[in-house]
Amino acid sequence: MGSSSSTYRPKYVYLDIGGRIQKVAFSKYCNSRDIMELFCIATGLPRTPYKVIPVTTGQQTEKEELFQNLLTQVIEQFSRVFKIDELKTDVANHLAMLEKRVELEGLKVAEIEKCKSDIKKMRDEMAARSTRTNCPCKYSFLDESKRLVPRRDVPSYPKYMLSQETIEALRKPTFDVWLWEPNEMLSCLEHMYHDLGLVKDFNINPITLKRWLLCIHDNYRNNPFHNFRHCFCVTQMMYSMISLCSLQVKLSQMDILILMTASVCHDLDHPGYNNTYQINARTELAVRYNDISPLENHHCAVAFQILAQPECNILSHVDKEQFKRIRQGIITLILATDMARHAEILDAFKEILDKFDYSNEEHVTQLKMVLIKCCDISNEVRPMEVAEPWVDCLLEEYFMQSDREKSEGLPVAPFMDRDKVTKPTAQIGFLKFVLIPMFETVTKLFPEVEEVLLQPLWESRDRYEELKQIDDAVKELQKKKNESLAIGSKEK
Repeated sequence: MGSSSSTYRPKYVYLDIGGRIQKVAFSKYCNSRDIMELFCIATGLPRTPYKVIPVTTGQQTEKEELFQNLLTQVIEQFSRVFKIDELKTDVANHLAMLEKRVELEGLKVAEIEKCKSDIKKMRDEMAARSTRTNCPCKYSFLDESKRLVPRRDVPSYPKYMLSQETIEALRKPTFDVWLWEPNEMLSCLEHMYHDLGLVKDFNINPITLKRWLLCIHDNYRNNPFHNFRHCFCVTQMMYSMISLCSLQVKLSQMDILILMTASVCHDLDHPGYNNTYQINARTELAVRYNDISPLENHHCAVAFQILAQPECNILSHVDKEQFKRIRQGIITLILATDMARHAEILDAFKEILDKFDYSNEEHVTQLKMVLIKCCDISNEVRPMEVAEPWVDCLLEEYFMQSDREKSEGLPVAPFMDRDKVTKPTAQIGFLKFVLIPMFETVTKLFPEVEEVLLQPLWESRDRYEELKQIDDAVKELQKKKNESLAIGSKEK
């Protein structure tokens, strides 16, 4: 590149630009970017990648050869610059991929931790079941730090793809609720909200719906009767009633949303011990709600605690006035499930039955209260093989309560005492004086479903009366046998 005396002199490159010779001067301290800037300024070209090609004519002089070498070095510098930019892009893409992998690994860790937590919860509940010395509902009712924390990741329960046969069966009271796993029941509930148009009409985010249903599932306890399967059973019956009675034609979509959501939430965090126990044992709930429907008030509170979580708020897109009406409607319906109010609610409905008007808001509210009551205690409307296991579950829960009441010196209801009640005696009275009269009243407004709803109840009543006659005959034979043995021993 020249003698040492010219080391610090500027170097020149002559460019032929449209017949005009342009001299570009630079020193040895110029880096590749400086050289690129000089060429762009001299040529008036934009600062975008381009290729420099040295052109020679004829025999090269020593100076031309130097220029040739210099241009070659410039080309190499340009090439390095562009390769560095490509390398930066590759590195950025690789980093993004690594960050994604770290995020996925983090989700796996979160799932593992949740599994550990669920296992611990199951062990604790099994330990609690093994002893009856502490009442799970007498002190702290809700572990807010654990139960009400929604899942922030996209819900991962396996999606059960509903067949057309299942979709059609879901609309009927004959649906067998014992055949389904929790994830399948969640998928069925999800389908109901979509099928009824609630997701579309109330702009419910489908992912939020999934999270809400999962949180609902997590806040039902593993009681023999009042558990998540009971929640699903009641909601499926409500879905059936909406279909059978063509309620979407007669009621507003807001009414349908209230009916379905109240059914889903109606027994949230039920402890397995009824209001009578809460009041007699003076539990935290009885004190908090002044002995007025303590369980039903608690179910409402938990329902709206869940909806208060942004990730689980299926009502986030309704306006304030709509939310107020929906909230009041859900509360009214859940409070109506307190059986202590049964006669009051049914009598009020009977009074308006002959003049029922779907445009009268009070009439519609009375109807919705009776509908959720019907669905809540509708097991005997189902086929015998579906209904009978629920009787066993309910009696098991009753016996758990009566055993505790005896151990704590509290009054015991005869229909809950394992030493006094039998399955036939428990069901006959309930069918004759509660279920049949209520469903007969409802079918006066919806005569088209009389056979579907009432026929199974009549058959169930007759079957339990036959079982009671058999039980009575066996007891009578046993009594006579004992008397004969007693007489025989006296004669000896």
